[in-house]
Amino acid sequence: MATCHAHDSGPIALRYPRGEGVGVEMPEVGVPLAIGRGRIVTRPENARVALLSLGTRLGEALKAAETLSAAGIAVTVADARFAKPLDEALILDLAASHEVLITLEEGSRGGFGAMVLHLLTERGVLDAMRLRVRTMTLPDAYQDHDSPDKMYAEAGLDAASIVKKVEEILPERKARPSNVVSVGRRPR
Repeated sequence: MATCHAHDSGPIALRYPRGEGVGVEMPEVGVPLAIGRGRIVTRPENARVALLSLGTRLGEALKAAETLSAAGIAVTVADARFAKPLDEALILDLAASHEVLITLEEGSRGGFGAMVLHLLTERGVLDAMRLRVRTMTLPDAYQDHDSPDKMYAEAGLDAASIVKKVEEILPERKARPSNVVSVGRRPR
């Protein structure tokens, strides 16, 4: 709200999703955010995967990163904060320093993820790198009303779905808990 109040150079919009916000300490007095600037929430050394979240999927991205970390897959989690303008420096940094970039949003195809892909193609990033990019959006289908947790799971935007997507992209490293041992294999 402080950002909206301080912004006076044109229109501004924000979205109020259902549920509670994640990842931000509420200050006593609101402090405006820098328009168009995202933030890195976690960035472990040697992270191969970057999750770039827009909106309320940040909490699920953090849960997925925790599961993947337990399986030996280091994951950077970034909060885009703004759909427009894009934080180009943040996106280009994530693309340059990771093998996999996954965008997460509560939008449909052609939204935030498409804008990120457009930036990467315009800058020639995908021409010069072996970066694997995927977008995770709401499905283009009707969903019955239910609890948010059940709807996000059905839509494939929960932590388990994010982990599954990473496993599909990095099949050599499955994110199974470290205490589970496959038959015929020794534990790591």
